[in-house]
Amino acid sequence: MICIGNHVSVSDGYLEMGKHEAALGGDTFAFFPRNPRGGGSKAVSPEETAALRAFLEAHGFGPLVVHGAYTMNVCAARPEVRANSEEMLRDDLRKLQALPGNFYNFHPGSHVGQGAAEGVRLAAEALSRVIRSVEGSCGKPLQNRILLETMAGKGSEIGGRFEELRAILDQTADLLGLQGQAPLGVCLDTCHVWDGGYDIAADLDGVLAEFDRVIGLDKLCAVHLNDSKNDCGSRKDRHEKLGRGRIGAEALRAVVRHPLLQGLPFILETPNEDEGYRQEIALVRSWAV
Repeated sequence: MICIGNHVSVSDGYLEMGKHEAALGGDTFAFFPRNPRGGGSKAVSPEETAALRAFLEAHGFGPLVVHGAYTMNVCAARPEVRANSEEMLRDDLRKLQALPGNFYNFHPGSHVGQGAAEGVRLAAEALSRVIRSVEGSCGKPLQNRILLETMAGKGSEIGGRFEELRAILDQTADLLGLQGQAPLGVCLDTCHVWDGGYDIAADLDGVLAEFDRVIGLDKLCAVHLNDSKNDCGSRKDRHEKLGRGRIGAEALRAVVRHPLLQGLPFILETPNEDEGYRQEIALVRSWAV
């Protein structure tokens, strides 16, 4: 079985996120530790994180998939943008040390004309610096695994091909001297891989085999379950409600039921309000039976 949930707001505090998701019928969720468009983030007390941890354990929640701000771009062409993005990443991960055993997912970034290879290099260097900094300041290993999200490949985005993600994983591990064992993984977004040209409707087994060949299924830690408004290979990244897009309900049901994806947290990022998410969570649970 999978865990299923959606994005919830942090505005009312950590414990309220858990209660909100439980009311929707979910057993995992995603949240932005700061405004998704960037900016500062509020301090979180130890009591707040402890209360959420107790609630999640009591209600049988799976791992959470925390999401980095959309404005983070650790491989940007402008040094000041890279520095600000790296600081957001460092600050998020430092705060989340008090909420161990979960995932922190972010978009690898856009190279903005520098070329994919340079984007990969800059992303890996930023990740290695941040991991060292967080572990050094906290005096213990990173408590949450960092996930690179599969992207649609629009514009100069990196991460639209599995090979680019693998290169970031490898280079980060090398910089940390960890021989492939850096605390990193991948979140597979169904809309993004579809828009990026991986046909999960016609050949899900083939796409997962390609993922395993290039990256390794042991690195696949979470799924963003979204339909797409676009045709396969469009490289546009426009999410749609489940079953109403070009991927379709049958293909998404196959994703939910695929034996290689069981046990993972699935996060809905479809254009919905609470009632829509409640209905989609119930739909996904019916597919999973």
